[in-house]
Amino acid sequence: MWMQIVASKFSLLMKKFFVSALLLTSITGSAEPLADSVAMTVGSKPISMAEFLYMAQKNGANNNLSEEKNLKDFVELFQNFKLKVIEAEAEGLDKAPSYKSELERYRSELISGYLSDKKAEDLVVEKEHERLKEFLGFDHLIFFLPAKCVSKDTVAVYQQAMEAYERISNGESFEAVGKDLMQKYPDKAGYESVHCLSPMKTVKGFEDRVYGMKEGELAKPFRSQLGFHVVRMKKRIPNPGRVQVAHILIPFQKDSITQTEEEVKKEAERIYNLVKNGADFSETAKQYSSDKASALRGGVLPLFGLGEMVEPFEKQAFALTNPGDISEPFKTQFGYHIVKLLGKQGMPTVEEVANSWRRKMSQGEWNFTLHKGFDDYLKEAYHYTPYPEAYAELQSLCDDYFPSDNSFFEKAQSMDKPLVRIDTVQFAQNEFAAYMIQAPFSTKNYSGDFMKEVYDLFVREIMTSMEKKNLLAKHPDIPLLLNEYRDGILLFSISNEKIWNKPAGEQKAAEEAWIEELKVKYPVVVNWKAIKKAVKR
Repeated sequence: MWMQIVASKFSLLMKKFFVSALLLTSITGSAEPLADSVAMTVGSKPISMAEFLYMAQKNGANNNLSEEKNLKDFVELFQNFKLKVIEAEAEGLDKAPSYKSELERYRSELISGYLSDKKAEDLVVEKEHERLKEFLGFDHLIFFLPAKCVSKDTVAVYQQAMEAYERISNGESFEAVGKDLMQKYPDKAGYESVHCLSPMKTVKGFEDRVYGMKEGELAKPFRSQLGFHVVRMKKRIPNPGRVQVAHILIPFQKDSITQTEEEVKKEAERIYNLVKNGADFSETAKQYSSDKASALRGGVLPLFGLGEMVEPFEKQAFALTNPGDISEPFKTQFGYHIVKLLGKQGMPTVEEVANSWRRKMSQGEWNFTLHKGFDDYLKEAYHYTPYPEAYAELQSLCDDYFPSDNSFFEKAQSMDKPLVRIDTVQFAQNEFAAYMIQAPFSTKNYSGDFMKEVYDLFVREIMTSMEKKNLLAKHPDIPLLLNEYRDGILLFSISNEKIWNKPAGEQKAAEEAWIEELKVKYPVVVNWKAIKKAVKR
């Protein structure tokens, strides 16, 4: 198989096409010499030697083209391919909206691939996956910052967090302090006991800090985009993998005056005795479980790990040892459950989480970690030179003004010191301030953090624009890839119209006849001398 079209949806049909296209016919010679840069002409259209050799290499044919027969066979296949593409153009298939949108989609994806470092991104995902080996249980106090705050606004909030930290350090109960401060600072403080936190479930700054803590450690107040945090790490739990269970739920009746909790428990025990004495669990779940979604499936729930169900349910499910084991009735806030273990699996592999995590990381503050490899490449390629003193001078305004506010820009517009040089171009402080006033994306609500994140985006945007302009010089294969995909779309469309809509037994003969018609319609001139010379290099 010599031809591979980049889009996977074409691959099977292309295989079918090229198997039937292996028809060896005579190749037209030429009385007029062609330039060495032209491999052949099909009709009046020249086909470049670069494209011919690219397709030969792409499809593994270049290794044996020194043999006369192999070269003749490949040229035959290649010219037949081009004949069909030119016929598709003649019929206007390259003018169809579906063709244009598909080609533009591929072009965007192709360019995007050259504007990233997939290997570096894979390493980021793999490093994050290492955290999945442990879950975290901790006590947590948060003191919220205003939606937009400057340095002076953080002082009081930090003092509240320090008050909590000192009380806990001096021996007071974390829970008691948390509840007390929630009363003292309503709508400004929050307390929770987190039984199980896994990676990618919270903001990056918070996750980075807590995953670096030891069991028993009490962290001094630290800031994330959410506010100031006080955390005590209670336990680091080895990842037990995932379980799949079926369950039967006997619910508490809200606002019921006729049914007591004890009666719910007795009903659950009655149903438990049924399955314990041989009743089919699946049928029993269908009959008695109030969780109607799972009851329809015999009580079966999707595979889950720690942190995905309420804690009592998880505890009972993971305590079961062997498939088929059934728990005694146990209580959650929803009612009484009976759980049957169906199976256990290890923790998700990096391949299982990679796509969803990469999508999450492409947004918010994770973005800079995910793309750091490519950002660093651009900084080196375009001689990124920051001016820290000028940055610090501009950042000092963050003490009193938020960077996206008009008041910040009013103070900054007269500041014209060089802030950063990228390649040979310098950007002044006030130019960056003008950029910030346009309110670009930022995850941060603290002024200094906001400015830093927008600055990083500003630098990235400039460097990426420069890289786009230089892509063709750096990657001369881009036009060849685009042309390959373009021709693939047209080949698929014309072959579907002319050949693949016929009965399978008629397709080979129909294709052979069609090729002969095309050779008459679009005479082929092969530059044998130049091709033979090129394949011997």
